[in-house]
Amino acid sequence: MKKFRKVLDGLTTSSPGGTIGSPSCGSAAGTPTAAPTPKDIDVQETLVSENFQLCKTVRHGFPYQPTALAFDPVQKLLAIGSRSGGVRILGRPGVDCYCQHESGAAVLQLQFLINEGALVTACADDTLHLWNLRQRRPAILHSLKFNRERITFCHLPFQSKWLYVGTERGNTHIVNIESFILSGYVIMWNKAIELSTKTHPGPVVHLSDSPKDEGKLLIGFESGTVVQWDLRVKKADFRIYYDEAIHSVGWHHEGKQFMCSHSDGSLTMWNLRNTTKPFQVTFPHGKIQKDGRKESCKPILKVEYKTSRNSEPFIIFSGGLSYDKAGRRPTLTIMHGKAITVLEMDYPIVEFMALCETPYNNEVQEPYAVVVLLEKDLIVVDLTQSNFPVFENPYPMDIHESPVTCTAYFAECPPDIIPILYSIGAKHKKTGYSQKEWPVSGGTWTLGSHTYPEIIITGHADGSIKFWDASAITLQMLYKLKTSKVFEKPKVGEGRAAELVEEDPFAVQMVSWCPKSRIFCVVGISSHIILYRFSKYDANTQIVSLELRLQCESEDVNSPSENENTPCFSEPGSHSPQPHQQPASPGSGTLEGIKDSIPYLKVKDRVVRVPPGYQAELVIQLLWTDGDPPQQITSLDINSAYGLLAFGNCNGLAVVDYLQKTILLCMSTLDLYGTADPYQRLTRSPRRNRQSTSGKFCMRGLSNFYSDSKKRIRTSYQSLTELSDNQQSIDMERSKSPTSDHVNGHCTSPTSQPCSAGKPRIPMGQEGPRLTRRGPGRPPFRKAQSAACMEISLPVSHTEESRENSFSRSRSSSVSSIDRDTKEAITTLQFGESYGRKSDAQPTPCLWVGTSLGVVLLIPMSIPTEQEERMEESVTIGPSGTVMMLKGSVLRFGFLDCMGAHIQSPYEVWRDLNAPEDPDRPRRRKLVNFSPSSSQDACGEGHLAVVCSERQAKVFLMPSQSCLFVHNITESSFVLRADIVSVSNSVCLACFCANGHVMTLSLPSLRPLMDVNYLPMTDMRIARTFCFTNGGQALYLSSPTEIQRVTYSQEMCDNLQEMLGELFTPTETPEAQNRGFLKGFFGGNANTFDREELFGEAAAGKASRSLAQHIPGQVGMEGMKVAASGVVGDLARARIALDERGQRLGELEDRTALMMTSAETFSKHAHELMLKCKDKKWYQF
Repeated sequence: MKKFRKVLDGLTTSSPGGTIGSPSCGSAAGTPTAAPTPKDIDVQETLVSENFQLCKTVRHGFPYQPTALAFDPVQKLLAIGSRSGGVRILGRPGVDCYCQHESGAAVLQLQFLINEGALVTACADDTLHLWNLRQRRPAILHSLKFNRERITFCHLPFQSKWLYVGTERGNTHIVNIESFILSGYVIMWNKAIELSTKTHPGPVVHLSDSPKDEGKLLIGFESGTVVQWDLRVKKADFRIYYDEAIHSVGWHHEGKQFMCSHSDGSLTMWNLRNTTKPFQVTFPHGKIQKDGRKESCKPILKVEYKTSRNSEPFIIFSGGLSYDKAGRRPTLTIMHGKAITVLEMDYPIVEFMALCETPYNNEVQEPYAVVVLLEKDLIVVDLTQSNFPVFENPYPMDIHESPVTCTAYFAECPPDIIPILYSIGAKHKKTGYSQKEWPVSGGTWTLGSHTYPEIIITGHADGSIKFWDASAITLQMLYKLKTSKVFEKPKVGEGRAAELVEEDPFAVQMVSWCPKSRIFCVVGISSHIILYRFSKYDANTQIVSLELRLQCESEDVNSPSENENTPCFSEPGSHSPQPHQQPASPGSGTLEGIKDSIPYLKVKDRVVRVPPGYQAELVIQLLWTDGDPPQQITSLDINSAYGLLAFGNCNGLAVVDYLQKTILLCMSTLDLYGTADPYQRLTRSPRRNRQSTSGKFCMRGLSNFYSDSKKRIRTSYQSLTELSDNQQSIDMERSKSPTSDHVNGHCTSPTSQPCSAGKPRIPMGQEGPRLTRRGPGRPPFRKAQSAACMEISLPVSHTEESRENSFSRSRSSSVSSIDRDTKEAITTLQFGESYGRKSDAQPTPCLWVGTSLGVVLLIPMSIPTEQEERMEESVTIGPSGTVMMLKGSVLRFGFLDCMGAHIQSPYEVWRDLNAPEDPDRPRRRKLVNFSPSSSQDACGEGHLAVVCSERQAKVFLMPSQSCLFVHNITESSFVLRADIVSVSNSVCLACFCANGHVMTLSLPSLRPLMDVNYLPMTDMRIARTFCFTNGGQALYLSSPTEIQRVTYSQEMCDNLQEMLGELFTPTETPEAQNRGFLKGFFGGNANTFDREELFGEAAAGKASRSLAQHIPGQVGMEGMKVAASGVVGDLARARIALDERGQRLGELEDRTALMMTSAETFSKHAHELMLKCKDKKWYQF
């Protein structure tokens, strides 16, 4: 038990981490306060650095930019390679492994060692790698780097340890898989072709051994040359020269003929008896034109020729369509007898592969499915049914169906929420899938003992929301919500949405979800907020819409008396609250002025039928003002117990009562201070009247969200030139444009009027003359000031370098910028039971407000407790004048009791408002309140408030507002994400910095527990999507299509081996079919081919050392224990090895016993025959 003693004496205007001119931690307005009574804070901190370790757990989604495909027909495993050097190995649901080449070179080709638990990868840096799959986390055993030649194609025959490698120069090398050493046997290109040939045949594009004779190797060159090389006698059996370039070759299983695909869209069939010309040439998609000529077709990139016992052969190929129609979809063609089926794909085909019953190439193949790898999808087609249906994909390959724009991660959810979401989402699933089981069924996976309900929420560019079951390191789609259904479809050429938003006006910017009350809130890119309630019943409902201005205004300096009785909004329940006595804007008489008071999107104003699930109840939209679009919403919090929703942007703060559908508060950030403003703000004269600026806005795109998209979507800022640090240039700029009020990309303080929604609010205190200014004519973002604003204000970058540069340059000190301007955005909000004032004796509902200038404001509220009063009486709310200071923008709040336990926000227990009424049990609100005073018997009243900013973390004691602990998190970088999370039955502060560091700090003492440089380069996608959750877990979008989950808990790292699936399962290799005496006699001597005798060092010699370099893997056979990451993996592998050995020994014993029995029977019969025939003469037989 560690004891932290902090004697709180009189506080002065200087505090740890404070700046000159800033108030102290415990001062409301920068003046010294009376010394509180000394108090001991005894907290038992159980977390130590040994409780933390950072490691990746699992990756979900579709492999980004796939390049290669392979399948193990015995183990039933599928491997996908990507352009970034990643390899995904998939088996049955739950078996999903991600491997990464350290070089990051693109994967060109994959080859399984069938039923051996190993995989060979060929990469674009001309390196071969051998991966060991007999462990839960695969590792590289060997690598071979080619120095002088580029690898173009690889082929590994079944049950062979010699790998054929074709190169760009046309040569074919042979590699020993066991030692990963190059053989001295080389098939040079000039030996393969005729000496009379004057041109180079081009790179090797195909290698395969003849099904009829393994000693014959078929080599296909790009130019159209095909050579069958006799490996024994080292010469060519035949050579084929064809006019069209070859892309692929497919054998008939008997080895007497093969098929080639060409660049002109043709397929040629060749017979080994006569190789002078093809005996069949077909253009599957080529039509005969009027002049008698064939129309030109696209290349057939790959063809597979598979035979079947009970039907005609399958000829499957990609490409080959005619050029006549532009914009045709990519296709996969299946020719089965006379039937030709063309399957259109949504994305270009990267690779495909037919799945067959046998691994032997000299047997009838019997294809049952074909795996098609597309650029952004993976599908499997069922070949056993005539209509060729697709299998339902059990993997979460559609995360990127619409680009992901935000993520949220919730661990330790209520156990009933996942089944309910799944049951509702299952009603909307697609149908028409194949009824057969998913054919990729390799590996083993068990649920494990360390599981709890987890949910991941993803928001998308099309406005859709997806709920995913993330329990037990798997991912399964539960429920999909479309926010666009709340709005009318924008007509082309009408409204603001059509004027400024070309695509994706419904893009999701952030979400807020309370799993216990099932209240869900969505913030959209068009400055709108949608509140959803969950119901198991469908209903007819009319969505209530509230519209408000949170925007800069154009007014001179006004005294409070001018607007004293002017309500900011209309009466509660109004559809569109508007100021009653708003002064006319300069453009009010123009068409622009008429269009001002409208939102981006139009909410459906009729009664709509909503299905079970999340049903929209309230929509809040920000309005245009003077031709200026509303600034994007930067912060949001909702509390079901209070029935309140708060949000803010760079202009100010608004609080909405969603039970009464009224607006309680709408104030600028400056007006929230009252007399407690800690900064000396510079005044400005009002800007001149200007003409309408409609159509002149420069709209940014969502490239921050997804790099490969060209969509342009409105965001509420415009990239301008950066401010100079020279004060003279700043003054000159101000003199040129009095309205360009900037500080790090935040708006100046907007107009604020006293808010009234039916009843007067708490007086704000006596204030001096209030400055109300018009904001800039165009959205004024130049730099990002806070992590929250960073999400919408960092410049768009199309290259990694420029993105990184803009990311680092867009920061500046929050405090040092105060002298230049008065901009201040609301960066974080938190409802909770706290003490709004130092004099408060009991905790009351409060709203904690954090700003981009590092200021923390407290807003106490008075909320009726009875249900009837809550629906009739108004909630009173007003700033208290309490101000606390930190360095950098405030990112997160958290509350602890004086024993160090985390205090959760109060919530309302979920109740279905659409359920049938029960007279005996009327539905009433049931609130669960976690008051700080409930656990304070030992240490008296009060609680601890944890506040984290971009650079600093502080712990305050409430209600005295005394700063107990301070920790400067970073000086050279800034924090992107911070959260108070539970780890190992305790709590800590987890932070993710822009320089890639992941840190954890103890609470409440803020001791550093972990600091790991996890991501050396942080791009915009990771910055936007990184989020922490309880249980020591986190996630981020590692690519536009993949979610990477990580853990920073040592306990979970230790249990990770148990949670991961086993890739390799001991399986008996199927025996080859008995070919029969005649087939074996006339079919060649395939079984007598000894590769070791030909390719071994004794016969072929050693290869040149300069040709390739052998690189031992990081884990050899002795280092496998380390790669398995723990004793659990060692024991599991040893158990599997023993099981496998025991199984083989058992099979051997059974076979031996069977042979002995057969021998005894044969001996007995032979003896009886001898006794019967020993006395007979030869002529008696």
